[in-house]
Amino acid sequence: MKQLFLIIGAPGSGKTTDASIIAQDDVNITHYSTGDLLREEVASGSELGKLIDSFISKGNLVPLDVVVNTIITALKNAPTNTILIDGYPRSLEQMLEFDKVLKTQNEVVLKGVIEVQVSEEVARERVLGRARGSDDNEEVFNNRMKVYLEPLKEIINFYSKENLHFSINGERSIEAIVADMKKLIQSLLK
Repeated sequence: MKQLFLIIGAPGSGKTTDASIIAQDDVNITHYSTGDLLREEVASGSELGKLIDSFISKGNLVPLDVVVNTIITALKNAPTNTILIDGYPRSLEQMLEFDKVLKTQNEVVLKGVIEVQVSEEVARERVLGRARGSDDNEEVFNNRMKVYLEPLKEIINFYSKENLHFSINGERSIEAIVADMKKLIQSLLK
């Protein structure tokens, strides 16, 4: 049985960095970034990649079926039994569809949804400071932040009712955040 952890947080919260460090430090954990999975498809130049790019380049959400299928494929092909996926879910529809898919199978169990909390000011400084690509500008950041915040309360409520929501302060050193996240993951795997 694969054990899944979803890592959520604002753009620039550090969720991808935190999850990738944890996976690098532990050979029994695989990390996937939803954004990276989608960007890999864009980079492939496929028709699906062009479709995905038309959404990502504007800071909008990629269609539900494309994202869910991308994630499910990654989960089933994961080389380890413990998997971290960051950047998902980003909408109520994604959450509900993913929950429905998880409940119709017995290969993967959701163990926790870890929210890396940062203020909008910290997120803005980090994203605009890194300027990784054309989507790291003020206008796209504002849209991405709005897209993140709109469904957040309902996503947290949904996972809280399932006793799956956990929060970590993302405004500390990477070492402190990663240490707390590792400790939380290990406690939930027992």
